[in-house]
Amino acid sequence: MPLLLLDLDNTLLDRAGPFRRWGERFLDGIGAPPTDIDWLISIDADGLTDRWDLADAIRDRYELRIPSIDLVEELHDGVVAQTRLDPLTACALRIADDAGWVPVVVCNGTVRVEDAKIRRTGLDQYVADWVISEEAGVSKPNPRIFALAAQRVRMPLRGAWVVGDSPEADIGGAAAVGLPSVWLHRGRTWSDVRFAPSRTVDGLIAAVATVLER
Repeated sequence: MPLLLLDLDNTLLDRAGPFRRWGERFLDGIGAPPTDIDWLISIDADGLTDRWDLADAIRDRYELRIPSIDLVEELHDGVVAQTRLDPLTACALRIADDAGWVPVVVCNGTVRVEDAKIRRTGLDQYVADWVISEEAGVSKPNPRIFALAAQRVRMPLRGAWVVGDSPEADIGGAAAVGLPSVWLHRGRTWSDVRFAPSRTVDGLIAAVATVLER
């Protein structure tokens, strides 16, 4: 029973869509022009921008009197509230489980936000466990977080596959620990010369199918 080590945001759960929906509602609420959603998405950098920095950027642009901490809370809770589990993703995880694979989430982020996404969407019903970087004290691409995921379910790393959309965190992490990987390209072209994914696909369903074929 090999491990299937899966990223969370934009792999198991769409993040781009929920962030856009939250952003459009937020901008409408403060009276900002709808076209500013492009600026907000850009400054968010697919979730890579620190939430405090993003909050400060929003406050400065719109001269808001909202305390930064309240805006950070809004960023966290608003996106979580918009997040849904795709039924096809749930189906793919069930198929992987039936085929003998053990799905485990390995993600970077805060426990409060990532744990809420996993539980509120019902994703917890389809995975064996999850490891979040804040709780683990180590982040992808550090190999230790993958080892911790294996320890969490008392299984060896040997034979595992890593699936994710981040070239550095997921595919780089897989390369660092010596595991094969599947990259969800999301319309991007691979450009890193240091390492490369074992397979490249357009989504989670195709990723699971690729792993099962192996």
